Amino acid sequence: MERFAWQDGVAFLAGLAALLAPGLWADDAGKQPLMVLGALLAAAGLYALLGAAGPTAWTATAFALLIFVAPWAFGFSGEDAGAWTAWIAGGVATIVGVWGATRARGGGEAAA
Repeated sequence: MERFAWQDGVAFLAGLAALLAPGLWADDAGKQPLMVLGALLAAAGLYALLGAAGPTAWTATAFALLIFVAPWAFGFSGEDAGAWTAWIAGGVATIVGVWGATRARGGGEAAA
């Protein structure tokens, strides 16, 4: 009945936070990985919010998980603002994405 899922909104906002963090509050810590992965997560969330054909919920969840591990993978875990932004945005979006994707797959939401 209703195409809007709040999980898509969380993915979009988390991606937007990761995208904007290096320039606004993270002092360019992890600039490239946060901006690229944040843009991918925000785009996946926006596609889902608009109901357009595009990335699945699992794709957005994968981008969120990559954001979560980025501080360790790209060596900016010592930079507090950038690392905590990645851990919080990536962790929340991953948890919500897994929950939403498994719920949709398991038939938790009624079909229209």
